[in-house]
Amino acid sequence: MQDIIASVTDLTKIYTTPGTSVSVHALRSINLSFVTGEMVAICGQSGSGKSTLMNILGCLDRPTGGAYHLGDLDVSTLDDDELSAMRGRRLGFVFQNFNLIQQLTVIENIEVPLFYQGVRAAQRREQAAKYIDLVDLSDRSHHRPMELSGGQQQRVAIARALVNEPLIILADEPTGNLDTETSQIILQMFDNLRTEGKTILMVTHEPEVAGWCDRVVSLRDGNIISDERPARRKVAV
Repeated sequence: MQDIIASVTDLTKIYTTPGTSVSVHALRSINLSFVTGEMVAICGQSGSGKSTLMNILGCLDRPTGGAYHLGDLDVSTLDDDELSAMRGRRLGFVFQNFNLIQQLTVIENIEVPLFYQGVRAAQRREQAAKYIDLVDLSDRSHHRPMELSGGQQQRVAIARALVNEPLIILADEPTGNLDTETSQIILQMFDNLRTEGKTILMVTHEPEVAGWCDRVVSLRDGNIISDERPARRKVAV
């Protein structure tokens, strides 16, 4: 049986407008758990709560109520410094817009999470080299992001997400800025990582992308409306 790697219980998020009585229930008593080695799509239209849920799972925001356990820790009880440390040690992020630092080379971008953890320079470079090999970009290690294609930049972002060997990879619309062929390459890369035991949570509004996942969680108005394990289709995007 696969181990539960993260779970949320009665998770609620309410946004209030300062100086008014206006409040928005972004999440309403969400209950979910995720296991090792699964790729999960979190879907929904704009305003459904999927980005809010991803921000909380990524320790970028705090819930208004409920509990979030990541590994053996109750994330809901951590202070800001502890949350930052949690992000650095246990989570990897892949963004739609890549979020690479233009002034740094490819290998330096991959090293960034380790720099913030205080890892020594030689060890950072060794670890980054391992993951630049994994995404097949060793020949671009000293290029800067602007010298790469969109697909290559996203592969750098995946290597950066993996370099700290996280418990979970969180991907926010990771193929949103890519063409069809490149999207297929990136999704196949995620699929390979899942096969190797990585847990991947992916926000997407595209059913074709969700078709690559083991599980599809759909949100509407802050509620889970379905949590299904359809046959994995791996359809063209």
